[in-house]
Amino acid sequence: MSDSGLPANIGTYLGRRFVEFGVEDFFCVPGDYNLVLLDQFLKIPGLRMINCCNELNAGYAADGYARVKGVAVLVVTFTVGGLSCINAVAGAYSDDLPLIVISGCPNSNDFGTERVLHHTIGLPNFRQTLACYKEVTCKQAVIKSTENAAKKIDDCLESCLRHRKPVYIEVACNLSAVEHGSLSAPRPLMWPTEASNEHELDACIEEILSVLNAAVKPVLVSGSRVRKHQAKEALHLFADKCGYAFANMPNGKGMVDEDSSTYIGTYWGQVSSPYVCETVESADIYVFVGPVFNDYTTTGYSTLIKDEKMILIKGREVSVCGRKRFHGVRMCDVLERLAGKVRKNDASMRNYRRMFVPTSLPPALGRSGGNEPLTTNVLMHHVQGVLSPGIAVCAETGDSWFNGQKLRLPRGAQYEFQMQYGSIGWSVGAVLGMSSALKHDKRVLALIGDGSFQMTCQEISSMVKFGCAPIIILINNDGYTIEVEIHDGPYNNIHRWDYCKFVESISNGSSNVHTYKATTEGEAKTALEEALSEERADCLNFIECIVDRDDCSKELLEWGSRVAAANGRPPNPQ
Repeated sequence: MSDSGLPANIGTYLGRRFVEFGVEDFFCVPGDYNLVLLDQFLKIPGLRMINCCNELNAGYAADGYARVKGVAVLVVTFTVGGLSCINAVAGAYSDDLPLIVISGCPNSNDFGTERVLHHTIGLPNFRQTLACYKEVTCKQAVIKSTENAAKKIDDCLESCLRHRKPVYIEVACNLSAVEHGSLSAPRPLMWPTEASNEHELDACIEEILSVLNAAVKPVLVSGSRVRKHQAKEALHLFADKCGYAFANMPNGKGMVDEDSSTYIGTYWGQVSSPYVCETVESADIYVFVGPVFNDYTTTGYSTLIKDEKMILIKGREVSVCGRKRFHGVRMCDVLERLAGKVRKNDASMRNYRRMFVPTSLPPALGRSGGNEPLTTNVLMHHVQGVLSPGIAVCAETGDSWFNGQKLRLPRGAQYEFQMQYGSIGWSVGAVLGMSSALKHDKRVLALIGDGSFQMTCQEISSMVKFGCAPIIILINNDGYTIEVEIHDGPYNNIHRWDYCKFVESISNGSSNVHTYKATTEGEAKTALEEALSEERADCLNFIECIVDRDDCSKELLEWGSRVAAANGRPPNPQ
């Protein structure tokens, strides 16, 4: 069916909007309240349905899709579906991802009655799910009439894209296919262009330059909010012009070009890239762009940065050394204006280069002809060797965070992980979403722990069904290693699976699925080579890497002890 022949109803109106935003796939779990709505979406040319195994996984998949496409759509049924996926929506909210959550809801005639309906908690009140979503979305709407549906929908979609946060829309199940003139082919959704206050911007730039030009060895550090405010290009322009040593915070990895001449690595307190902590914390002025300071990014609030030495550039606000604040100034505008006026100063870069000693190769690398038991640092050495602009790395919560931070990304490679929310199991669904969005543009390479995999592993089924071709590296070390290093106990033990057989059983004999079990360096290296071969480029490749239970990065040990200390502080005296 062509676009011009579509009926003018709520479902097709939404579907047309999705296509307008560049969405080609939506993720869903069907339920009786959303079935007619799904029928309408299936009429939209160029819009593919990816029905997932459960709502939580569908939410994680939409999260991964939004990281690639800039916006994603999740469709669920009333209450049981909405509450099942709300954990994933909260994670998307924490990472500033535009996610459109559509839920079918009861017949419009049932609102305001005393009827008790299924998929509710047994009360004649249908607002419990809506109340929950008010905490994890920036706008909500309940569509109970076709007359104002278009306006309510567009208000939500505009908020989603402007604020880069999830929104929640309920559609009464009897209205999805009802036609109304206001729901015919919509005009493109537009909103006013935001601009900085010029007077405030001039004053802000003058104040920043007075500080920077007097500094001896300033540094530059970027954070995760650079993506939300679409400031990567402006950030690199400023970095090139200022000459400062340039680092990213851990949750900002993948949002800057790591082949920049002044890029030095990740600033993460005591678990930073080599010599980065010393370079940043010894600076007399540090410029932080779009940071998120929390207990994880600051290693249990143990970093030594001070407000009086910090220029903090947020989305629409700048703070200079804790004494002056400027409002109504956009991050991009501030960086671009600074780039045109800043005086170059490479003192911190020269300081870093004096200290820097290249990291040595893992001692076990190549030992005994590659027949020694596999270790994580040897595995990651070989992962580094296969990275290219055509790879998108997806790192699960856990030791993969720390191993992933050590990877040096070639320009064009993508890197995604969920640090603020840190929901274990997120990555399996996210791999489905990223692979669906990237299609043949890039190949997803996932680093997933065994404990995380057990939580959401069903979505391997959806990857096979919809032709996804990721390389999944499962690190099997018998438990929740990140929890072990924060606080160990029997609750961190998991039941052993034969992961390769599990994937084979789900694939149901598909010739497009290949599994490998690696216990030695040689086996891991061969598995990576085969997974990346041209013959298996369109296949799902699953590599189970078996390592010792206590094999983890030194950074996780340090970070875990500091986060544990922060968690374990005694109560303040009453």
